[in-house]
Amino acid sequence: MQTALQVIRWQEKVAPSEQELRKRMQQDGLSPYTWSNGSGYQYAVHSHGYQKVLYCVHGSIRFFLPDSPDAAGNPSVLALQPGDCMILPTGVRHSAQVGEQGVTCLEAARH
Repeated sequence: MQTALQVIRWQEKVAPSEQELRKRMQQDGLSPYTWSNGSGYQYAVHSHGYQKVLYCVHGSIRFFLPDSPDAAGNPSVLALQPGDCMILPTGVRHSAQVGEQGVTCLEAARH
């Protein structure tokens, strides 16, 4: 059964450290890796053959979902800030744009 896209917002006042998020992911049986991009970097529409688990560590990033339009017919947008987690199901098409401060993320594939 296909899982739904999930966004889990960080609820604490202080953003978590990369080490803290990495430990959480490892406790869930994931093997995370870190990646970063500079301000304004864009990813074209693509999908993955696995469930993508991603935490925003520093900066911000917006994901655009062209197959899930909002009420106005525009792609849905998911904005992630430090500590926020996105669980993207296998095969969901998306693009992304990095925020003004750049972004560092922890990401892992769940097969």
